[in-house]
Amino acid sequence: MNRSAKSIPKKETNFNPEEGLTEQEKAELLTNKEEPIETHSEDKNLLPPPLFQHQDLTNADAKNNPMDQEALINILNHIHFTNEHILVHLRHSRYQDSIFIKACPEPCLGRELMCRWSDKHIPSLELDRYEFQHFVIGNGQSMTIVPAVLKEINNDYLKIQLPDTSHIVGKRRTKRYACHDVGAEMVQNGFLAKGKLVDFSPGGFRVKVRPDLSSSFQWFNADEPVSINLHNNRRTFFSGVCRCIRQGLNPQNKEIVLEPSDDCIKRFKPNVTGNPRQHLVPTPTLIFDHPLMKKRVQLGVSDISTSGFCIYEKADEGILLPGMIIPDMAITFAGSLKMNCDAQVIYRLKESENEVRCGLAILDMDINNYSHLNHILTSALDSYANVSAEIDMDILWEFFFDSGFIYPKKYGLIQSHRETFKKTYRKLYQENPEVARHFTYQKNGRIYGHISMVRAYDKAWMIHHHAALTMENKRAGFIVLKQIMHYLNDMHRLPSAKMDYAMSYFRPENKFPDRVFGGFARTLNNPKGCSVDTFAYLPYTSLSLGARLPNGWGLRECSALDFWELNRFYNNASGGLLLDAMALDKEDSGDGSLAKVYERLGFLRKQKAYALTSQGKLKAVLVVNQSDLGFNLSELLNSIKIVVADPEALPWNVLSVVISRLTCVYNMEKVPVLFYPFDYVKIEDIPYEKQYQAWVLNVRYGNEYMEYMQKRFRIGYK
Repeated sequence: MNRSAKSIPKKETNFNPEEGLTEQEKAELLTNKEEPIETHSEDKNLLPPPLFQHQDLTNADAKNNPMDQEALINILNHIHFTNEHILVHLRHSRYQDSIFIKACPEPCLGRELMCRWSDKHIPSLELDRYEFQHFVIGNGQSMTIVPAVLKEINNDYLKIQLPDTSHIVGKRRTKRYACHDVGAEMVQNGFLAKGKLVDFSPGGFRVKVRPDLSSSFQWFNADEPVSINLHNNRRTFFSGVCRCIRQGLNPQNKEIVLEPSDDCIKRFKPNVTGNPRQHLVPTPTLIFDHPLMKKRVQLGVSDISTSGFCIYEKADEGILLPGMIIPDMAITFAGSLKMNCDAQVIYRLKESENEVRCGLAILDMDINNYSHLNHILTSALDSYANVSAEIDMDILWEFFFDSGFIYPKKYGLIQSHRETFKKTYRKLYQENPEVARHFTYQKNGRIYGHISMVRAYDKAWMIHHHAALTMENKRAGFIVLKQIMHYLNDMHRLPSAKMDYAMSYFRPENKFPDRVFGGFARTLNNPKGCSVDTFAYLPYTSLSLGARLPNGWGLRECSALDFWELNRFYNNASGGLLLDAMALDKEDSGDGSLAKVYERLGFLRKQKAYALTSQGKLKAVLVVNQSDLGFNLSELLNSIKIVVADPEALPWNVLSVVISRLTCVYNMEKVPVLFYPFDYVKIEDIPYEKQYQAWVLNVRYGNEYMEYMQKRFRIGYK
């Protein structure tokens, strides 16, 4: 039945959720009314909308904030375009209490507007018992009261005539945004409640939750902190401690307004030698889907480094909540170059009355995107510095020979495989694979400084190939070393980088690497933070091929017990990090293993450990490392590393037989063999060629290493 007047209602038994609230809180509730969580799917059990009895609020400031009809029509058409709704205010003709019902407007081309009901409980309301008052448009920050004239109303729609003037009331200090498909979980000392996120602002959020079957709201103490998790089915967007600002009265499905306890979170350990923040021109832009309100967002970057960036927001329209995690954010430069990352809002600080500064930290980023970002920032500081840029291979080989990095004896070892070397380096330096990075200092196409690193083990990267030429008054060797320090300073925090350890090999008589690497290990004096182990190096030619092991001796793949015994020996002899970095006892993780990653990129990388035993007791572990020829010019990734666990009980003639057996997997005339401990070659009088120091850094001590480099060599990071 159509009508435009009144009738008598059935008795209502709803409670009043606004009782005891301030006028501002009433305005917030009015602007963000949501349907109650349904407890039954049948229409007969649907609850009517909550009552609202504050007519005085809807008339507030009516004369001070007018809106003309043309602006109103544009807003209504935008609401229709975005499939949003308005709230229709109806007053009961007998009890004089009020309800708000959602309605979806049709296109509005003049003064008349038709709206279709979106609420399911309309048939149970008996609309002929209610009087139309006006309708309300909320935008999260204010609401517009529209004193329209009713033309027609029924269970399907209503028709109204728009007024000449409407009024904006209930202005908030910060805008509140409706949320979609975000789950909420509250935990407090054994109390657990779950539900959904209703809306949020930069200062807090509103959730609607019900207690777990084993919990009760009687257990919830609103005066104590509560832990909140906001999430979808795949990942968490916010997790932190909050304060309860207020809560509803419903004992089953409560709306609770929460405020994070801190405006600033400490994501990482403070870094006094952090990479410099830069103001770039043109400024980068952040583009992402907001995880809470599911809308595409673009924000301009104020300053940026490899650890994060900051942006400015309007104080009353902010969308960044401290602690919020933003997955798959794109950092774009000039609308062309795009780098994706996961980021987290770290702080939100008010800079002025109208402006807020927000800081975001990069949580993860794949190594190619990280290299692009690092290259842009490095080049902005020094245009000659390059990070994994494409290199003319003729110029690179010329540099290696001119700098003395490939000296006559080394060239004698590699010259027979030079075409294989060229092929490997062409792939490394021009295809830019994710397992290798290089840093150069170049001017007018000529290289003056070079250093590189490779992912040598599952969670360890090896620094190598450091060389330099004189360039005017610049120390190119120090400059590229500074480049790689900048790079590693933030890279190690990225989970996708797979970097728990940094390592390098150097000759102890070379003073520069001994000061750069060995000096820090001696200064730190903590082998679990940074360790140095001395190996004897011998290029081995198979002379005993076909010889048999004496009775009682055996060779097998290492077992868990062998690794346990090996670690006991090494921890007693060194206490360092080498075995941790090599991850000998870690199981192959399938397609994500280092061997599979190298294979996917067209490279070879294998590692297998063998146990040499006598009468069943471990005497040594031999680690067979394989890689492409030239991946490391000293072939330290194409070698056999031997850890002798019982030096006094392992004759050289026995060990040499085992080495000969294992060299058959190599396509080299001489296979590099490294012995540890160094004293073993003295005991057995083995004619080794040289010594190598194996330096390993636990990246959790990276900040201490950066401070050491800054003080020892005056390498600045600002």
